[in-house]
Amino acid sequence: MDTDGHGDEGMATVEYALVTVAAAGFAGLLVVILKSDEVRGMLLGILRGALGA
Repeated sequence: MDTDGHGDEGMATVEYALVTVAAAGFAGLLVVILKSDEVRGMLLGILRGALGA
């Protein structure tokens, strides 16, 4: 128990839930960005340059 008399038993679960929601939001944002034709073209250009093609 904390010094103020309030327990924090559920805090780990709340933290895991917040991290999971944030990760899902970030993944959704990445999907939207990577579907863009400009971004796809840039990534293909980088890969072609790295592979020397």
